[in-house]
Amino acid sequence: MFVKVCGLRTAPDVAASVDAGADAIGFVLTPSPRQVTPAEARELAEAVPTDVLTVGVFRGEPVDVVRAAVAASGVRAIQLHGDEPATHYTALRELGLPLIRGTSPGGAAGLRPGALGEDLLIVDSPQPGSGAAWDWDTLDRAALAGRWLLAGGLRPDNVGAAIDALRPWGVDVSSGVEVRRGVKDPALIRVFLEAVRTRVGQN
Repeated sequence: MFVKVCGLRTAPDVAASVDAGADAIGFVLTPSPRQVTPAEARELAEAVPTDVLTVGVFRGEPVDVVRAAVAASGVRAIQLHGDEPATHYTALRELGLPLIRGTSPGGAAGLRPGALGEDLLIVDSPQPGSGAAWDWDTLDRAALAGRWLLAGGLRPDNVGAAIDALRPWGVDVSSGVEVRRGVKDPALIRVFLEAVRTRVGQN
């Protein structure tokens, strides 16, 4: 199962994620308690092996701002986590990087992976980044197939149940491996990855 650890800000957090087997690491390049600058993201990303995807996360920025931040940070994938239109994905496609769309139930473009031209879909809480648990029963499970990640309120103690209930292609965690808002705990990162791998091994 594909696992993304998002909102990383320090070298120990990056190292813990890589060592624990994360498939992708997210750097928030938009206003947030977890925000890093493109220069900081570049420094952190340089320690990430090429087989682990580094993702720049944006929310509502114009295409030219995204382009500049991607170039400065050197991330290897772009995540748009707002209400960006299909034209954003079309314009960014020429960069040749994987495109990820983050949305919530009830979003304008719906939950069908690839609806706006993205390569990967993240289905998040109606309050993204809050860490609050939410009602997975609100999802239109019939529309969810292929490459999609579940996010929002996932923690080491509930990610197994989430995997069993929804059978996502992957999971995305941020708040669930923090000791306080915006501050990751390397030990929790390792426990989360272990919980995912254990549950997948049992299925």
